[in-house]
Amino acid sequence: MSYATTEQTKKLNLTKTLPFHLLIFALLMLLWEMINRLGIADDLVAPRPTDIVMAMADIFFIDQTVWHHLASTFAKALLGAFIGTLIGMGLAITAVLNETFRKYIKPWIILMEATPRIAVGPIFVALLGFGMSSAVALAALVAFFGPFVNTYQGLMDVDHEEEELFRSLGASKFQTFRKLRLPTAMPLISAGWKLAAASAFSGALVAEFIQASEGMGVLISQYVTMLTMHYAFAALLSVTLFGYILFKIMEYVDYRIIFWRDDQLMYSISEKKRNKMRAPA
Repeated sequence: MSYATTEQTKKLNLTKTLPFHLLIFALLMLLWEMINRLGIADDLVAPRPTDIVMAMADIFFIDQTVWHHLASTFAKALLGAFIGTLIGMGLAITAVLNETFRKYIKPWIILMEATPRIAVGPIFVALLGFGMSSAVALAALVAFFGPFVNTYQGLMDVDHEEEELFRSLGASKFQTFRKLRLPTAMPLISAGWKLAAASAFSGALVAEFIQASEGMGVLISQYVTMLTMHYAFAALLSVTLFGYILFKIMEYVDYRIIFWRDDQLMYSISEKKRNKMRAPA
């Protein structure tokens, strides 16, 4: 089964199951609301869904508190994800092309991944100071591992017969890398990009919880300190929603970059290139 057929099947299944998921979600929200209104649960611990919705309307449209903090967190997370992805992919590519480097770098990468991020946060703050630099550094550290592992695994998992064919045709190591390894690894590499973007947000938020003057971590901490839990839930839900939007954007970028996985898109792009070549100069 081709990738395009698999994607079409997934979309069809999602269309069928989406109403049931929405129904289950609505029933859970209704149950949560009724439990609070009947006094079974404490509003301070689990605020009513209606109060959370009203708080979201306030921070987004009335008071508009959330926008500045969202922009700050997004800037830290995206910059950290970009830096972490560049370093991770760079080290992975070097490890694939150089066996000696691969032998010595892998244990250190695993050691770094085993280190708890929340424990590293205060050290980064002490080294880099209060502000954006420490948050970006922690976000980059958290985002680094996904691109490294996915890029390394994707580049190493190459069909040996295809690689042997390239060698028999006299292809250089760089040509084999560019024409065989990289295209084959792109699905895994793009999955590493998504992991980096998602994990960078957790790194930025951890840094903001430890120290910061702005950002969603600061906003959530302030709401919790003031015991306005419906606003804290609203801020947390805001991060989740915008993180989901970013993930869907990256999925679309992934769809456009790795166009050969979709038969229709590949045909469309090939047709455009053919028409361009046929056009008179």
